[in-house]
Amino acid sequence: MLTLTEKVLFALAALFSAYGSWLGLAKVYRVILRGSGAPLRINPGRVLAAASNWISMRPLWKTRRIANFFHAMIAWGFVFYLLVNVGDVLQGYGTEWPFLQTRAGDVYRLLADSASVLVLIGMTWFLLRRFLWGRALDFQDNTPIPPATRRAITRDSIIVGLFILGHVGFRLLGESVVLHLEYVQTGALDPFQPFASIVQPLWAGLDQQSLVIARHVCWWISLGLILCFVPYFPYTKHFHFVMAGVNFWTRPERSSLGALDPTDFEDESAEVFGALKIEDLPQTSLVDAFACIMCNRCQDACPAYVTGKELSPSALEINKRYYLNQHLDEMASGAVSIHTLLDFAITESAVWACTTCGACVDVCPVGNEPMFDILELRRGLVLTEGRFPEEWDGAFRGMERNGNPWNIGSAQRMAWAEGLDIPTVDDNPDASILWWVGCAPAHDPRAQRTARALAQVLHSAGVSFATLGRKERCTGDSARRSGNEYLFQELAQANIAALNAADPLLIVTTCPHCLHTLAREYPALGGHYEVIHHTQLLARLASEGKIQLREDADATTVTFHDPCYLGRHNAITDAPREAIEALPVTSVEMPRHGKQSFCCGAGGGQMWKEEEPGSEAVSHARYREAAATGAATLAVGCPFCLLMLNDTSQTTEGGPIVKDVVELYAERLA
Repeated sequence: MLTLTEKVLFALAALFSAYGSWLGLAKVYRVILRGSGAPLRINPGRVLAAASNWISMRPLWKTRRIANFFHAMIAWGFVFYLLVNVGDVLQGYGTEWPFLQTRAGDVYRLLADSASVLVLIGMTWFLLRRFLWGRALDFQDNTPIPPATRRAITRDSIIVGLFILGHVGFRLLGESVVLHLEYVQTGALDPFQPFASIVQPLWAGLDQQSLVIARHVCWWISLGLILCFVPYFPYTKHFHFVMAGVNFWTRPERSSLGALDPTDFEDESAEVFGALKIEDLPQTSLVDAFACIMCNRCQDACPAYVTGKELSPSALEINKRYYLNQHLDEMASGAVSIHTLLDFAITESAVWACTTCGACVDVCPVGNEPMFDILELRRGLVLTEGRFPEEWDGAFRGMERNGNPWNIGSAQRMAWAEGLDIPTVDDNPDASILWWVGCAPAHDPRAQRTARALAQVLHSAGVSFATLGRKERCTGDSARRSGNEYLFQELAQANIAALNAADPLLIVTTCPHCLHTLAREYPALGGHYEVIHHTQLLARLASEGKIQLREDADATTVTFHDPCYLGRHNAITDAPREAIEALPVTSVEMPRHGKQSFCCGAGGGQMWKEEEPGSEAVSHARYREAAATGAATLAVGCPFCLLMLNDTSQTTEGGPIVKDVVELYAERLA
């Protein structure tokens, strides 16, 4: 189709485009290598799983079904267009795919024709949605997005949108010209290109020479836009199209959604523990910045953001991305950043506002993990600069001196058990279950009622159990999530020594934070244990008929609040409901439940400090949702959730009573 001159010009343009693209991609690659810690975990065995996620966009379909449908039109259309563009180049050079004259060629033409229209519809919908329907730059006024970044996002959205419309639109027009030439000569249209056939009457009245020129113009504009755009591609949000697949492939394989890697304090070359600058973040966090789709799903799920705090996980990733774009050359060359993350990516208030609920990680359609960036930054501020909210000082001192954030003397660890027959491992070394009591049930008056209720149930069911007694210390969850990794490791090593000496067959705990830390994070430090939640034990005992309940027990309506560290972090959602269903109660669900549950506001060290400024407390938002169900009882499975939601209930009239699931059992024991 092309003349010799055109062929030479296109080949030269393609070489320049490829060279420009290689320069950009090479810079991105070198920037990612600037990340600290372990290199990206490239596991060949994960290729198929990563490709499956990338092609199916499976994580995308959790929310926004309508937007996802239009996004799928564009994404799948563009995946197929990789084949179409090669075919168009071959056609320009006077050849074609060898299968075009077969039945497979008919399918190919139909798919190409359909993909063109679907991409055009999808892109038009997104442009209207962003610029006409008010979904552009949807951030609160206190979200730290610099004005220049906001303008850059708008610019990139327009450029990407117009490129897609131009590339695909002119390809469709070019095909319609070919169809019109054939129609003029044969009077027939290709039934496998129905949409191009609809468009072809536009060219009626032009002579053959004009049609040939129109075909060349459409071909050059369509493929020329590709050659112009590809070098720009690494600098645009459209780069997520590639980097999402990289993220799925190289994302750390964690034992659960929120499991953290320990800091290596023996690394004498380390100048910073945690992260203060962008190059201090792990390599996977830099991939996150390039993979971000800027869809704001993470901030829509973030309890801090939706209650008016400064924290936006989306803004964090966007600010990282545009900072890297603006400093790509110097970062790629190895220059040290002159800005800290607090200078451009996130405010200090936002850093301390995170509840580490994991909602941003769970909902992200491209596998980003902004929560871990915040935790690395907390480590940097606490361990390297000694900066943290002053309220945490008391909790840190309590954990360091007395093994609990309440700072109550270790001699009082078992005071909650006074009057109860609570054996220790010294009393019952062959116990079938080791009960990890936890700090809240041991020291907080309201949470102690949960511990006493579980003791009643275990005795009633004839379970052989024991506790560590005064040997038990805080697992260190609050210290680790607050950034005090050194204190966490001290507590963990002491607990691991005590647990290894006891050698438990099975550990049960009422606290999901303890469960998560013991089961998911202690293994990295040498502690390997089988740990279950008390609702799992209750469900099992109930199914085995070992818990006898009164037949005259009053029925009530119960709604269950899934703790973040039980449902989302550790995917334990069925057992609590099975335990509740075994009771003579009626169960109702809140709109956000299971892995999509909303946080109580206590995690990430929030239990020990005042909430950052916002429109309302996180616990108030969650309690209001529970009250809207009309349930008489709000059942929980976490002492932190119990304390936060119970405190909220004291200031709210007409709402449900807050109780742990095991309290419902203890009240109904025969």
